Amino acid sequence: MSDLEMPAKTHGVGVFLELRKRLQTGLLIVGKDVAKSPADVAVTGGESSLHIRTPRGELSLTLPTGVTLEQGSCIPTPAGESSGEELHFRLRISVTRSPDEEASDSVMETLRAKETYCFYCQGCMTRLLEDRVFKRVLPLPNGNWNAIVDDWCCHPDPFAGKLLPRADDCLLGDTFFLLNRDGSCQQTLTDEVSPVGSEDSQDSKKTCRRVALVSCKSCSSVLGEAVAPETLKLYITQVVVEPAVGDREPEASLNRSLFVERTLAARLLGLSSSMSTFHFSVQTPDGKAFLLLWLLNSDSITATVPKTCVGGERSISSPALHSPSPRAARALKLLYTNCSHTGAEQRDIVTSWEVNAIGHPVVLPLTVCEELLQVMDDSNATLPASMRCMRSYEVGYLRL
Repeated sequence: MSDLEMPAKTHGVGVFLELRKRLQTGLLIVGKDVAKSPADVAVTGGESSLHIRTPRGELSLTLPTGVTLEQGSCIPTPAGESSGEELHFRLRISVTRSPDEEASDSVMETLRAKETYCFYCQGCMTRLLEDRVFKRVLPLPNGNWNAIVDDWCCHPDPFAGKLLPRADDCLLGDTFFLLNRDGSCQQTLTDEVSPVGSEDSQDSKKTCRRVALVSCKSCSSVLGEAVAPETLKLYITQVVVEPAVGDREPEASLNRSLFVERTLAARLLGLSSSMSTFHFSVQTPDGKAFLLLWLLNSDSITATVPKTCVGGERSISSPALHSPSPRAARALKLLYTNCSHTGAEQRDIVTSWEVNAIGHPVVLPLTVCEELLQVMDDSNATLPASMRCMRSYEVGYLRL
């Protein structure tokens, strides 16, 4: 799929496929610019592949290993209000599970004590922290527990400043690492004091405060904060953590958008599994909600092909949602809404989440919140018209 560009909104979707591994079912949507009637579409399967023949030619989709179409199972199904623009088909698949198929790529779940790691800037891959060996790797309390303590205590927070790492500790938050500086930090990192929050805030507990932002000295990318003179808070979307193995150089940095997408998809899946929650409130460090996410399922395998690319001998990889992807991967299917949306229905959703305290807080820098929203909007733009909205939410996918 590396040679297939993201389909633009104006190009239209030619073929959309979503397979559900747990249900062993699938939905295939073919635009009527590609085929006029169900009789024009023939679907066959090979070993981990799907072949779709239309009047424009044949399209071959490469599926993950162990996923195969049940021959003869693809049948037309009503397209509802979209029948004028789309053809819908239902199909069945068989899945052979591999032992490591559910393995997580999240660094938060793979970091181990007494192993050596190097931390790199994701933007320029400059080595920030060299050969760090942690005696302890410990999770921090989940979510905004500090805010809860602040709301319940009439005195200053009695726990403030207590949860800092000792020497050779690495503490794991939902979206960040807490660790101590080392000797290399003076050469690789810079600190800059910056205001966070609003000076005219009506909430006296959330008035403007100043934080020391930590940036990469090489490319000036903001990596996190200095929460204490010797303690760094580095966000998982800003750094790459790799085991230190000899003189091995780190792999080339992923496209920024793809890195943010996969890193946050893996983290949302981990939080959902460990906390049995499916609602997430993406927030800035000052506690302001930016984006609401509702995880529908994590077993989707999807492909979107613009109509301009249907036909010929082109083969694409199944996780190609909205940009090139080097390998087959699952995707999270999510409903989302932008908290700054001015529509009445969207404002009602935001108010309902706030009033009922729905959504586990996921705190990210403002720029990363904006990047995530752009990823979701780009995903939404590649979907067939019938798939883009659900119950006043927008629909998007995040690749794993």
